[in-house]
Amino acid sequence: MADAPKSAENVIPLTEGEPLSKNAQKKAAKGPKPAKESKANAPKPPQKKKIEGAELKGVDTAKEDDLAEWYKQVLTKAKMIDYYDVSGCYILLPPACFVWRQIREWFTANIETIGVEDCYFPIFISEDNLTREKEHIEGFAAEVAWVTHGGSSKLEKRVAVRPTSETAMYGFYARHIQSHRDLPLRLNQWNNVVRWEFKHPMPFLRSREFLWQEGHTAHLTKAAADEEVLQILDWYAGIYEELLAVPMVKGKKTKNEQFPGADYTTTVEGFIPATGRGIQGGTSHMLGQHFSKMFDITVEDPGKKPGEGAEKINVWQNSWGFTTRSIGVMIMIHSDNKGLVVPPRVSKTQVVIIPVGITAKLSEDDKKTIYDEVESFATTLRNQRAWDQRLRVETDVREGYSPGWKFNDHELKGVPLRLEFGPKDKEKGVFTFSRRDQEGKGEIKIADFEAEVPRLLEKMQAEMLQKASEEYKSHRKVISKWDEFVPALNAKNVVIAPHCEDGECEDKIKEMSARTDVGDSAAEEDKRAPSMGAKSLCIPFEQPEGIKKGETKCVNPECGKEAVSFVMFGRSY
Repeated sequence: MADAPKSAENVIPLTEGEPLSKNAQKKAAKGPKPAKESKANAPKPPQKKKIEGAELKGVDTAKEDDLAEWYKQVLTKAKMIDYYDVSGCYILLPPACFVWRQIREWFTANIETIGVEDCYFPIFISEDNLTREKEHIEGFAAEVAWVTHGGSSKLEKRVAVRPTSETAMYGFYARHIQSHRDLPLRLNQWNNVVRWEFKHPMPFLRSREFLWQEGHTAHLTKAAADEEVLQILDWYAGIYEELLAVPMVKGKKTKNEQFPGADYTTTVEGFIPATGRGIQGGTSHMLGQHFSKMFDITVEDPGKKPGEGAEKINVWQNSWGFTTRSIGVMIMIHSDNKGLVVPPRVSKTQVVIIPVGITAKLSEDDKKTIYDEVESFATTLRNQRAWDQRLRVETDVREGYSPGWKFNDHELKGVPLRLEFGPKDKEKGVFTFSRRDQEGKGEIKIADFEAEVPRLLEKMQAEMLQKASEEYKSHRKVISKWDEFVPALNAKNVVIAPHCEDGECEDKIKEMSARTDVGDSAAEEDKRAPSMGAKSLCIPFEQPEGIKKGETKCVNPECGKEAVSFVMFGRSY
């Protein structure tokens, strides 16, 4: 084909024989565009200094569209974690470690009131020790990480990396508890443990290495051990509710779900609304005398008088643990599509003050005055207190970033309270404020801000817990009929139902609630249900009314036994 002439009629290249489109015909009819005047000599507007990385890359996946991707982005973009080259292990960054520090300080202050002291035991446990309690090791066997080599040399006996420390610590207890006067012995350690999970890892919620505290205590009587178990459980609930603004249900684990080797396990159970799944928040175990018999931890019976042939009795033991999983629960419940939302009480930065209205028209002196006032306000606030701690306040006077960019940056990081201050605010004698957990803005008078800012933070903390509590309550469905069970699960609820507390029946409920062919009115719902069945989460301490002795049957239609209690079931992490 010959070259097309360079005329207005042929500005759109055509294949041979192709007619002009209507748009092309219109362009051709208009003729050539007049030449634009050169801008070479035109004055250029002043260029803002470009900052490397000034393009804020926020969360670009909605929580409701892809929860796993949303969660990953919130954690990494808010700088809570970074990824590591060993699967299931994560780098905890300063904001996450700060939350853990607040938990640690609050819990330590409480357990010290009952005489608990900190200690540290080695991370390695000999195979002989770990396998001394059969039921205990069977509960952890699939998750134990073993060290088999030291350098290039194979070890004569492999050693375990601790999954928990009962067997690591109780030889020491046997050596150091010589009399009833040595009781109670209450030790706690803050450490890391390894459980080599083979399920899909999730930062904080399910990881191969995590941080926790584990308390191990020995008592003369069962009554003393029972009392402590419940006291610790109350404090675990307190961490969630008072610090993390996360509601919990307190209860007792069924036999199927209790800690391996324990007499019984108490638990706090949470709920993730986005998935409709329950999540264990922390457990406190009454171990009975199983381990004290295994490790020969005994004292002379103080009830016997001298000369009566005082006999040896085994001590009663407890263990209790709380982990960094709590941080993941907090993030899952409160955070949104803008990023992290952190309750004020555990946020590394509680308040950020941002200068606004700093335009090119503002003189350098006026600009400096605004910046100086912002720093002065921050200093004043740092001397104020909330929850008996000084307020944690930052200013953001970074050059080259717009106020809008800074707003989004601090929203992404979950800073609870943002104060804006500029020339217009100064004239009005106010701050403009924005709470991270709510849309919209408000004003605080400068004359009142010293008292008003701590009050706002405390109000925000309380309202975050109230909102989460109402949502959890609305997703706890009390039912008595099986045909309501699976539809309730599929509607992202946990179910509280009458149960016989038999372990085999419990397993059957898990199996039946995972099926899609139950053949009842819930069949259509079941087709859309996850494959995961419902397991028992706990026997709630607060029991609904409705079980009548001799009349109320277990919710499992294939069981036929009398119900003993209401049990909370749910799909879970």
